[in-house]
Amino acid sequence: MRFDSFEFSKIAGAFLCTLLVIVGFRVALEIGEHSSAPEKPGYVLPMPSKEGGGAAAPAGGKAPAAAPAFDPAAVAQAAASGNAESGASIFKKCTACHSIEASGGNKVGPNLFGVVGRPKASHEGFSYSEAMKAKGGNWTLEDLASFIHDPKGFVPGTKMHFPGIPDSGDLADLLAYLNSAK
Repeated sequence: MRFDSFEFSKIAGAFLCTLLVIVGFRVALEIGEHSSAPEKPGYVLPMPSKEGGGAAAPAGGKAPAAAPAFDPAAVAQAAASGNAESGASIFKKCTACHSIEASGGNKVGPNLFGVVGRPKASHEGFSYSEAMKAKGGNWTLEDLASFIHDPKGFVPGTKMHFPGIPDSGDLADLLAYLNSAK
């Protein structure tokens, strides 16, 4: 008996059709088995507490350890011995919006050359938000630490769309770099 290509195509088609029917029935059976909700959820998410706004302890578990509070004064003090070279590397995140060259212009954000000690919202030619203008005072290392850590928390209403730098060590190095640009 000889098979030609037409006979082989019919056999292959029948085989593939049989597989399709078997897999289709199996999928239909599995869908039917899983149509009801599970008896017990696999993971219970912690709910915020009403008084503090933080996460409540999960049912039957211990409360998670609280993260250490951010201390801008400690970060500003650490900036004195911070690594400005490392800070220059961290500043690369900022270069999309800021320049730091003495003759550099404004971008989406103001030029940051000489920002330490400069009055807030004062760089020539940049349109600051009303919230930033109302903040007042000069940029101290402590204020910069607070702002770069949580821009919207330090100046609610700021135009800066950066989530902040949570790591105090990176922030101290970045402040050392900003402080060196004078």
